[in-house]
Amino acid sequence: MNQDIILNQNMWPVTFVASFLIWGMFAALFFLWFFDGRIKWQHVGNALLASLIAWSITQIIKILIPSARPYELNNLPPMTLTVPGDSAFPSSHTAVAFGLATSIYRHHKKAGIIFILSALAIGIGRVLGKVHYVGDIAGGAIVGIVAALILRRVSLEKLLKRRISLRA
Repeated sequence: MNQDIILNQNMWPVTFVASFLIWGMFAALFFLWFFDGRIKWQHVGNALLASLIAWSITQIIKILIPSARPYELNNLPPMTLTVPGDSAFPSSHTAVAFGLATSIYRHHKKAGIIFILSALAIGIGRVLGKVHYVGDIAGGAIVGIVAALILRRVSLEKLLKRRISLRA
């Protein structure tokens, strides 16, 4: 837990966008599926898988390309709920958000635009929160978009049907 956030209450909008908005995106995904019915379970699974793949890729890149975070170099406290200790490049939050947003956009354009705007807000919040540079955000966005586009070729429903037919 970042004690500086508790002491600096003027930064709560940045903290919310940088730390919590991503969870709102996941909640909205399940709302659109479970209550609204605009998105099928296959699309939810595809969006979750795209996010997981994007996160995994960013973790590998962070190990291969270590980079310092702005708050470490500038000796200023980060404005996020937790203090990240891993490499800055690429932004995992942004990669996950863009993987999710791109997947939703493919299946529901209007909701997808809101998700894309939310992903952009997360990226901006991470920069304002002093935990990423713009290049980290761009790298994360590219990873998330590419992960979702690769999964576009792989239908979760087709994979499940193929797996069931192989067992029979």
